[in-house]
Amino acid sequence: MDRRRVVITGMGAVTPVGNTVEDSWQAIRQGVCGIAPITAYDTSAQKVKLAGEVKNFDPSAYIDKRELRHLDRFSQLALVAALQAYEQSGLNMDSEDAGRCGVFFGSGIGGFQTLRSECLKGAEKGYDRVSPYFIPMVIGNMAAGHIAIRLGFKGTCTCPVTACASGAYAVGDAFRYVRDGYGEVAMCGGAEAAVDPLAIGGFTSLRAVTTTEDPSRASIPFDAERSGFVLGEGSGALVLESYDHAVARGARILGEIVGYGASCDAYHITAPTPGGEGPAAAMTNALKDAGIAPEEVGYINAHGTSTPMNDSGETKAVKLAFGDHAYHLAISSTKSMTGHLLGAAGAIEAVFCAKALADGFLPATIHHQVKDPECDLDVVPNEGRSADIRYAMSNSLGFGGHNASLILKKWED
Repeated sequence: MDRRRVVITGMGAVTPVGNTVEDSWQAIRQGVCGIAPITAYDTSAQKVKLAGEVKNFDPSAYIDKRELRHLDRFSQLALVAALQAYEQSGLNMDSEDAGRCGVFFGSGIGGFQTLRSECLKGAEKGYDRVSPYFIPMVIGNMAAGHIAIRLGFKGTCTCPVTACASGAYAVGDAFRYVRDGYGEVAMCGGAEAAVDPLAIGGFTSLRAVTTTEDPSRASIPFDAERSGFVLGEGSGALVLESYDHAVARGARILGEIVGYGASCDAYHITAPTPGGEGPAAAMTNALKDAGIAPEEVGYINAHGTSTPMNDSGETKAVKLAFGDHAYHLAISSTKSMTGHLLGAAGAIEAVFCAKALADGFLPATIHHQVKDPECDLDVVPNEGRSADIRYAMSNSLGFGGHNASLILKKWED
């Protein structure tokens, strides 16, 4: 089977540090922290006080106000990011075969805020009184469905649900869809909106999130004092096209995706494999898929959640996959600035990798103070730096043992 080149022609993002790709990336370059006290609800009765909330979000510029009432926040975030990406791509559906345009948009939890509010309403007023839009607002595939309806994409439309790796799986599946000739265009990404007392309460009981009230010591990946992740919300979207299709319509090419690898730990519902074998397999599979040597990768955007087990395990995995080269590449976590966006994380971090390659800039792991001997790689501590790199990898690891690695290449004519 002929493998076609897959290029990026549009990107969109709504994140805790900006409501567009450019604003988000500029904040990432500057080391801006998007983690702050929660404003969405009263936290006085709960241990967790901080989150990575999206600020000043006004979806009405993209979505009719009547329609907004029938969309959970995760679908709103997804639609805005996707429409930003579509606008940048310059696609015109009047000139496209809609059956060759697909949507791959993941979410780890779906319409969680609607789920909680309607459960409370049902308990108070009777469950037959819940909103008629309850089910379509809650189910995780509806972000993908709304995007397809809005854009008129009639090819494959799917929603990978692999917990915190959902966005990366969506990008990877879209990459294969285009590369292997099933379609010419794919809108892909992930969205999550779980800054909610019930969701955060669940992660608190699981002891997965930090309870510190200091934003500068909350999301601190690879730091010896890390104590759990900080929940974030947002969405990232990318338009992928076959190279020939993009060139034929005169599209501006932003980057290229060249490899995708996935694996499963098959070990534990929340804990990663202690030796890092699962994530290492995903990274190795991605390198093989891209047809490049480990030494060609210059930067890894780590899953880097700031939990004790993840960061040490991912460090071991990088060493397994890259050998001695692990000590010669940079591996940072932008979650130090955004928090952990669950099913949206992999998509947003793929966008950041594309920008890092285009700008020749490695984002920092901010607020890094105390070195951990188990996390002894170059984590780009505190300040980002310029670097001329050709290949970058983005890692995403999810509960259930789901691992995904994407490899992006700097665009070269």
